[in-house]
Amino acid sequence: MAKSPSKGRKDLNQTAFAVVQQATGEAVPEKESAAQESGRRGGLKGGKARASKLTAEQRSEIAKKAAAKRWGK
Repeated sequence: MAKSPSKGRKDLNQTAFAVVQQATGEAVPEKESAAQESGRRGGLKGGKARASKLTAEQRSEIAKKAAAKRWGK
């Protein structure tokens, strides 16, 4: 029984296609994930976006709550 290719690995046909594309000078760029594309455009995601919308006082309060939970106070 043959193993299925793991995530991120190309199968034989994909590898052959890439070799032919390189040999003929017609290399096709691989697609980027949405997160990579957003990062290149300077977009903020997740915690950075949230932090940019909070005031210094709000960030401080959130940090204090997190520290209290972390250290069991």
